[in-house]
Amino acid sequence: MTESAGAASAPSPTSLLDRALVEEATKKSGLVWVLGDGVPAPHAGGPGAPSRALWHVWHDGAAHVVGDGPGEQPLPGLVDGGGALVTVRSKDKGGRLVSWAATVVELAPRSPEWEAAVAELKGKRLNAPDGEAMPERWARECRVLRLEPSGSTAGLPDGSLAASPVPTPATTRRPAPAALPRLLFKKRAKRRRG
Repeated sequence: MTESAGAASAPSPTSLLDRALVEEATKKSGLVWVLGDGVPAPHAGGPGAPSRALWHVWHDGAAHVVGDGPGEQPLPGLVDGGGALVTVRSKDKGGRLVSWAATVVELAPRSPEWEAAVAELKGKRLNAPDGEAMPERWARECRVLRLEPSGSTAGLPDGSLAASPVPTPATTRRPAPAALPRLLFKKRAKRRRG
């Protein structure tokens, strides 16, 4: 092996720092914002769809997510072999720390890699409806994806990245009826007298 060939294969200090930043920031963040470059699902909002917030775990050098099943997070635009842009926010301030390119790898259910990832994901899943049966449901109905860092980090944007919320069938509370304040006032007045 020549010296120039060895130098070409050695990672640059910048890429080592980028990898360390990606790993530490992603490990510490509870959510990552992911934008897949695959064909968006109907609920993704079509072309130009915004990034989605996804809970994840960092395991074995990559972020792992589970979803696309009943009661789990949607994974629009994330296809096996495709790419994704992952943005990590600060836990304390909520600001953007780093964005990194990822390669999406779908793990085969019950493979050794899948089992290791699911063991980590299971501990982070909050409010699961089925407890210990969750891994079996994930194997039947969900996808477990590995988001592997595939390049350097993206630069910080010049302007605001504020976007409209993703359309959803969920609704917020409607305005209070006009008569409600009077009814509440009457109840308080009765309590004071009684």
